[in-house]
Amino acid sequence: MIRGLLASGLLTLALVAAAGAPLSAYLRLTVSVRGRVTPITWGSSPVRWFSSTASAPGVTSAQFQTALAAAFDTWEAVPTAGIAFTFAGVTPATPSEDNDGLSVMGFEAHSDLDRTLAATGFTLDTVTGAIVESDVFFNTAFPWSASGASNGFDLQSVATHEIGHLIGLGHSLLGETEMEAGGRRVIAAASVMFPIAFGRGITLGRTLQPDDVAGVSVSYPAGGFADATGSVQGRVRLGSRGLFGAHVVAFALGTGALVGGFALNDEGEFVIAGLPPGSYVIRAEPLDDAATDSFFDEPGIDTGFRVTFLDRVVAVPAGGAGPSFDVTVTPK
Repeated sequence: MIRGLLASGLLTLALVAAAGAPLSAYLRLTVSVRGRVTPITWGSSPVRWFSSTASAPGVTSAQFQTALAAAFDTWEAVPTAGIAFTFAGVTPATPSEDNDGLSVMGFEAHSDLDRTLAATGFTLDTVTGAIVESDVFFNTAFPWSASGASNGFDLQSVATHEIGHLIGLGHSLLGETEMEAGGRRVIAAASVMFPIAFGRGITLGRTLQPDDVAGVSVSYPAGGFADATGSVQGRVRLGSRGLFGAHVVAFALGTGALVGGFALNDEGEFVIAGLPPGSYVIRAEPLDDAATDSFFDEPGIDTGFRVTFLDRVVAVPAGGAGPSFDVTVTPK
């Protein structure tokens, strides 16, 4: 049975300002439909979004709408993905008003969430698995900026991350952090969907990376994407057993791009799709530097093994996958 991050009814994902892990991958969000695990996606496009009337210190309602529109445009501009968005107007409704039929983006005060910059919630059609509503709040417990000013978190960067959730993507952990007083600081990230934000005044999160592009394109393929790209598939094994939750990364020798995935069943099987044809180095690693419940809704993720590289380069063809292979890891 395939296992993943299961969503039913209302699901919320949050972007935090501290704590993290130097890993990499995108994970598509899923729901169980008639006993089958199905990635959640919007059933129709364009997706209509509303802006709440709330503002925050240093950011007017008009500046909020402009920053959000730019973030939506970033995802819509991916040529290999067929997802579109349209601004439907301003509303007095708030992101916390679930099941109102409106996908609302807006500021809200959540002083109790002292590490949560923003969060995305879903209402799903549990018969089909389609997203029918998604709301995003931006926490006014933190300072915000719409211009990249050094005294606030960059609204467009955080919005770009949250819109990744809105379209059905989970977190990527393609990044590097270091310890500092009060938690961890991001020193590098090669994915908008990295779960920890850059510090105040940094706008690097406005630009999608290969891991993000693969995620949205696999979920909403367009422009011949499926025929032009390929995948790698295999198993992560520790002795005779598979490793559910093992993290696998494909490194493109030609470009240096990283795209990742997870082993999503008890056999340790994984598929990393959306890869341009070429030669790849494969790495398997434990999810031991992050909270596993940020990725999976069930306990028992085995993290007691060493980072392991496949002993050969893998060729990825266009429109398909090469032979399956095993990555055999060793205990720590």
